[in-house]
Amino acid sequence: MANISEQEIREVVSQVLNRMQTSTSDWDSTHYGTRRFVGIFADMNDAIVAANEGYRAVRAMSVEQREAIITEIRRLTRAEAPVMAELGVKETGMGKVEHKRLKHILVADKTPGTEDIVSSAKTGDNGLTLVEMAPFGVVGAITPSTNPSETVICNSIGMIAAGNGVVFNPHPNAIAVSNYAVDLVNRASKAAGGPEVLVCSMVKPTLDSASVMQSHPLVRLLVCTGGPGVVRAVLSSGKKAIGAGAGNPPVIVDDTADIIKAGKDIIDGCTFDNNLPCIAEKEVFAFRNIADQLIREMIKNGAYLISAAEADRLASVVLVDVKDKSGKTRKVINRDCVGRDAKVLLSKIGINVGADVRCIICETSFEHIFVQEELMMPILPIVRVNNIDEAIDLAVKAEHGNRHTAHMHSKNIDNLSRFARAVETTIFVKNAPSYAGIGFGGEGHATFTIAGPTGEGITSAKSFTRQRRCVMADSFRII
Repeated sequence: MANISEQEIREVVSQVLNRMQTSTSDWDSTHYGTRRFVGIFADMNDAIVAANEGYRAVRAMSVEQREAIITEIRRLTRAEAPVMAELGVKETGMGKVEHKRLKHILVADKTPGTEDIVSSAKTGDNGLTLVEMAPFGVVGAITPSTNPSETVICNSIGMIAAGNGVVFNPHPNAIAVSNYAVDLVNRASKAAGGPEVLVCSMVKPTLDSASVMQSHPLVRLLVCTGGPGVVRAVLSSGKKAIGAGAGNPPVIVDDTADIIKAGKDIIDGCTFDNNLPCIAEKEVFAFRNIADQLIREMIKNGAYLISAAEADRLASVVLVDVKDKSGKTRKVINRDCVGRDAKVLLSKIGINVGADVRCIICETSFEHIFVQEELMMPILPIVRVNNIDEAIDLAVKAEHGNRHTAHMHSKNIDNLSRFARAVETTIFVKNAPSYAGIGFGGEGHATFTIAGPTGEGITSAKSFTRQRRCVMADSFRII
């Protein structure tokens, strides 16, 4: 993101808007304009059978042929990133077109392919043992509404590189853009000499179709990128499952940090795609002696500071009361507010600001619901702390043991090390915006399936393989 100028973003958005004045009648879960999506089924059983045929076809291909399919997926993703970005915002109402475009480019450029599948060998007095990474067969994948087409394409690249076929059960609120991505993968496969249907999806994904997918004998691996409910469901399926769950990433800023940079980085990360990525900054713990300066820098970078009373009014809008099965009332996220612009959220409490306002900041106590709940909105609570001990204690508690992502801005190696050890997250970002943790302005590969609960971490092609061992006793030891 650091290499993309604001002028370039404006030009891309202008081009997209001029080129794509589509209405809801121009797309649904089966088509976009005159293009009929390939690989979309009304029945999950039919989708799984087709995905299995795709698996058999790709299994018969060479690694070089698989990589040719992936190369074409990357090419089409780059070319059609503006289309998917625009469609994603139109369908879900969440996020920002220019940021979604950048996420698709990230997926195209930094998702590992077949180079991630590496065999190993061990020789000794008793011969040779070869270990190869083999496909599971058909992978059943559940994808979110927050990063829908990005996750479909990222997963498809890794799963195809591993030699699998794939069947998706997308989030019901992002079917059209998810199925656009499925169709893109199938078009790439056909263009590169692969099967016409390699990955599949549903016309109308439901909990029932997800249940069929989870229990079907042809589905050998389940991969879930979503909320805690669906992750629990796949983990209780009795099958091998990869679960990418929720997070509530805290940020610590101590008094050795570059405060000017920290203020910009935190707002850049928190507001990327309106805070939809699970890795994004969700709450800040700032040393008391630098908190005022940090807030000033945040305001310079597009933050709007609201009062405690205004924060409480906003909380009553973005969180709503629901009753659970026992009749007990609890607060849940207002889905109509997720991923919305800061300007839109402020207007709901009667505050009118310009489009230059990217983030809503407020000072709160640790107990405030903005600190405790993952909002996935450009709302950032700030809690003042006295020292590193208090900061780490509160930040670890706010992360709620998800072990997903945490951030820190500091030049004190001891403080950085102490927090990293204490929080135990899959991703720990130091002195950078959150998106550096998935390779956006940072080193390392990209993924939108971050499997903390099941331990795979930053998933890639090798995550979707199983080890196979071939042993030749007393032979092929040439030393």
